[in-house]
Amino acid sequence: MTGASRRSTRSKVPSSSGVNNDDPSIRTVKPNTRIRKSGGRDQNFIRILNVNLKYLLIFGLVCFLMAWFLVNHLIKPTEEFVNPTPRVATPFPAPKLMDLPMFQGEHKESLYWGTYRPHVYFGVRARTPQSLLTGLMWIGVKDGRYSMRHVCQDSDELKTYGWTQHNGRDYGHQELVDQELKLTTSFFKYKEKVSGYGGDWAVRIEAQSDKLSEEMSELVHLFFYVADEGGTAIDLGGGVMDIRADSVLAFGSRNDVGNWQLHLGSEDDCEIHYSGFKTLHIHNLSELVIANLGAQARKFSRVQLSDTSDHSPNILVFQISARIPFKADIVFVSGSTGHNSRVEERFRSLTGNSLTTRLNEKQNQFDDKFKRCFNISEELNPEAVVVSKAALGNLLGGIGYYYGQSKISPPPSSNLKLGDNFISYWPAELYTAVPSRPFFPRGFLWDEGFHQLLIWRWDVHISLDIIGHWLDLMNIDGWIPREQILGAEALSKVPSEFVVQYPTTGNPPTFFLILRDLMCSIKKNQFAATERNEISIFLDRAFIRLEAWFNWFNTTQSGNIASSYFWHGRENTTTRELNPKTLSSGLDDYPRASHPSGDERHLDLRCWMQFAADCMHSVSEFLGKESEIGKDYGLTAKLLSDFELLNKMHFDYTFGAYFDYGNHTEQVRLSWRLVERTGDYPIRELVREVLEEPVLRLVPHVGYVSLFPFMGRLIPPDSWILEKQLDLISNRSALWTDFGLRSLAKTSTLYMKRNTEHDPPYWRGPIWMNVNYLILSSLNHYSKVDGPYRDRAKIIYTDLRDNLIRNVVRNYNQTGYLWEQYDQKKGKGKGARLFTGWTSLVLLIMAEAYNEC
Repeated sequence: MTGASRRSTRSKVPSSSGVNNDDPSIRTVKPNTRIRKSGGRDQNFIRILNVNLKYLLIFGLVCFLMAWFLVNHLIKPTEEFVNPTPRVATPFPAPKLMDLPMFQGEHKESLYWGTYRPHVYFGVRARTPQSLLTGLMWIGVKDGRYSMRHVCQDSDELKTYGWTQHNGRDYGHQELVDQELKLTTSFFKYKEKVSGYGGDWAVRIEAQSDKLSEEMSELVHLFFYVADEGGTAIDLGGGVMDIRADSVLAFGSRNDVGNWQLHLGSEDDCEIHYSGFKTLHIHNLSELVIANLGAQARKFSRVQLSDTSDHSPNILVFQISARIPFKADIVFVSGSTGHNSRVEERFRSLTGNSLTTRLNEKQNQFDDKFKRCFNISEELNPEAVVVSKAALGNLLGGIGYYYGQSKISPPPSSNLKLGDNFISYWPAELYTAVPSRPFFPRGFLWDEGFHQLLIWRWDVHISLDIIGHWLDLMNIDGWIPREQILGAEALSKVPSEFVVQYPTTGNPPTFFLILRDLMCSIKKNQFAATERNEISIFLDRAFIRLEAWFNWFNTTQSGNIASSYFWHGRENTTTRELNPKTLSSGLDDYPRASHPSGDERHLDLRCWMQFAADCMHSVSEFLGKESEIGKDYGLTAKLLSDFELLNKMHFDYTFGAYFDYGNHTEQVRLSWRLVERTGDYPIRELVREVLEEPVLRLVPHVGYVSLFPFMGRLIPPDSWILEKQLDLISNRSALWTDFGLRSLAKTSTLYMKRNTEHDPPYWRGPIWMNVNYLILSSLNHYSKVDGPYRDRAKIIYTDLRDNLIRNVVRNYNQTGYLWEQYDQKKGKGKGARLFTGWTSLVLLIMAEAYNEC
């Protein structure tokens, strides 16, 4: 989404001394030429007059400065002086959630170190700005071409990779298959009394191959690095070139963890080389390593680092070359002092057989907890259970930590430097899961709500921590940037046109899904007393922010008539989009009114608002605020769930379906045209062509949006309209497939139509797991409440659940990945692969975890 920034110039107030020289009442005083040269009295008078004139001049100057100050800064205040930070980049004025005691102390330290770099194949960092961080690279080969593997990217064409197990705290196991090479990385963290803050950790790296092709060497070249984001120099260990069972690769000191050492232990023969770099651009590290290797290859025809270093390097890269199979343990020891016996003992406890034992224990603990948390039905085959564990493991292993400033589209009154098109949000940190490690390794607001549906069931403290970080990003108006691109590494993965965030646009408030789940679980007494108390404390502080968030939607996204809403930010002057996208809705190219206007009424947003109001009412009751505030939310929820009003505004009795409303015509198409360009040859482009004038009407496209009243359970279980929704869901000519429900009915005129020359259909047919989960949840609900359609809802529920599970498992077995979406014709995975994100909801579908209150 792009937008032109507008720059306004501040009104200039002319400087003035406050004196009007044209005023006839003001006379110029001339010196007295008749004053006698002698006489004490007259001399004193002259001295007094001279002194008074001096004070008058000083007084006048002071008055001038005060007048200038008043005119320029008080009478006509400028935003820069009164508030040097623009309002849109001003934090919400309330205590931060992350300052709560529950997020300090042991909790904070226990999460300090982690695999919080999901955009690389393996990396460890701390939850702090300017962290010490580590990562892994290796040389891969395909079709005779060698390339460096470091940052997760589809072009590397790994057969599969991802965390098969991860507990979100101190253990994870990942498998990466690069052609014939299989790498595994196992992460383990442990805290001793003598450890520095956050404890010690180890990573086991294993390289194996079932068969070696002719192009694949028996040697594997791994590159493990340690870097300091703050630029602090790292010292090279003394035993790097003389590798032993325990060699110190690097050491240093930091304020957070004290003295630290990085050790390498391996019982296999290996060759070590190194290179040191001085740079703050850590996200370009692979390029530096490739350049170093290239220079060495030209000199010596060998793949090896130069064994040299820049002065005071803040990055040390260690090349570990060995024959396959190979295993090495790399251990980070914090709070260490020298190379004494105690440090050696701690190292030994995190390597070799001791580490093997600890990893096996953690694996068993993961399996046991998984059974307790999700209770997967025995009806599912073992393959489905493997997929469900990988879904959870990769979601937890994909949690990242980021620090930086979002770039925000400025308000019209902003005074920007020439060439700038954004203002900076305040520096902030974010702890969040990510949708996809190779494609979307950053925070997305509406995705995160779905992520937390799994994570809170696994570890409610991690979930509250993540939600708290997100809510602390709220500005003074109650707005949260929908996409978080914080820090140089995150920015390096995003095209520039998608970086700037727009404070007029929102995103579905999916965090209310988790709040509803928490309220339901509390009612069922599913939390221990301590957890219930912590949730209560969290919600009590979060309530003011949730209110502001709700009010932001309720005011900025409201429609022209009462109880109507529409997603703001659609472009109404586009000449290249078949149907202007609605990025803020999360449904991107889903068909809306052909001509965006203030008369639109978006059904999905209305249902989100009803859900949010109802959730706020439940939370206010839980916190004992119903007499103060909760009543208003209850009334709002009741108004937005008024069935007759909903039908009057959005139901089409001919179709038997719910629709958006707006200025619309079906007679829009993309046509090839020669487009003139100033000073250049015309080019051939697909241009939007409108063949008839739009009129205000319901927008006749059956799809996911049509089912939002069903997903919100706003339809009475005995209503004939519920039967119509079940008809649409189960109709193969509309939404039903053998792989899940398609996003747009085959009967729609925009079904599988490209939106621009370069934008293939996205939410115009493919199957998405997040909405299918919500639909399944409501089918499960209607199959359990009294009504004439109860049995039919149960049958549809069972068939849809089976189709979704079977298709996801089949694709995982065939490709090694969970996918962003699935093809509605053959069920094949589409879009981003290794898209754990909300596709991991397949685990809750397997567990039938919908949390009915």
